[in-house]
Amino acid sequence: MRAVTTQSLPAVDAGAPARPRMTWRRCKGLIASDLFRYQGRLGQRVFWRHFLFEPGFRYSAALRIGSYVRTKRWAKFGVQQFMSWTLYRYSVRFGISISPLSPVGPGLYIGHFGGIVINHGAVIGANCNIQQGVTLGKANRGSKAGAPVIGNNVFIGAGAKIIGHVHVGDGAAIGANAVVTNDVPPGAAVAGVPARVVSDQGSRGYVNRTDYPPILD
Repeated sequence: MRAVTTQSLPAVDAGAPARPRMTWRRCKGLIASDLFRYQGRLGQRVFWRHFLFEPGFRYSAALRIGSYVRTKRWAKFGVQQFMSWTLYRYSVRFGISISPLSPVGPGLYIGHFGGIVINHGAVIGANCNIQQGVTLGKANRGSKAGAPVIGNNVFIGAGAKIIGHVHVGDGAAIGANAVVTNDVPPGAAVAGVPARVVSDQGSRGYVNRTDYPPILD
């Protein structure tokens, strides 16, 4: 089977791309793509091992299901409320806050949990690595009013803050504790406060296991 790479996935741009219809098949595909990022394998044993012992994967799996049930009329009474409660409980327990309304591409990898806050208006592309202490925050005024748009294959280091309607290009890397308030070019690595380009190596070597099978619609 042909592997899915970011070349076969639409790049995230400023135009708030239309979200694919969330079917149960797509929901399972998104969970599988997230799982593959952790170990490069799929299967029930791999799923339960990571669901039980990897808080980042447990949260992302609940996030995918929460996003799915929000689109279903039959889930309005009981199921949606249960998933909202589950995500809230995981948020308190693991220190991860991502809204099921946020468009999050396949292959989400949360390497370490704690202090992760994603504004509901943020857009996250495919194969994003998010470390602990990361904030994708909204700016309420100025030329960068809005929330961040993150491209494909982006690495966001521990403690990094990306604030406002900035665009992080495909294959970029955000250094630990960087504060990003301006656009980041594709393939660049940025660091510092405020963040500046320090390398053209980008996220190479940091974003791995993106060749998951064709499991998405």
